[in-house]
Amino acid sequence: MRRQYSIPERLGGFGVAVAGAATVWPAFSAGTGLGLPCPLRWSTGIPCPACGLTTAAVDLAHGRLLASLADNPAALALAILTVVTVPLIVLRQLGLVATPVPWSARARRRTQVAAIAAAAASWLFQLHRFGFV
Repeated sequence: MRRQYSIPERLGGFGVAVAGAATVWPAFSAGTGLGLPCPLRWSTGIPCPACGLTTAAVDLAHGRLLASLADNPAALALAILTVVTVPLIVLRQLGLVATPVPWSARARRRTQVAAIAAAAASWLFQLHRFGFV
């Protein structure tokens, strides 16, 4: 039977992938000239809640914490979650920590509300950063 991963573990795994991509992205981008434009900002001029995440992740991967925070603080939040959950995943794989218990409907709903609030806060941050608010 395949083990189910909790939402924080999945986000931590995503954070590992982001960290890996952020370390090689500058060389790839410089070598190919390709970038990752924001479709919303490209088409309307308005930044999306995720604007700056690629830049923030690259800054964070290269030790530029303040620059990363200025780009998008969500990258630091993902990095912290990754640092916390990766050891948890390893301990669970080794059988030293119990597998996660499925969340109740109430807990899932609270998490959805928190995610929506975080996205709204990120969007307000980006709107302010780009001079819209």
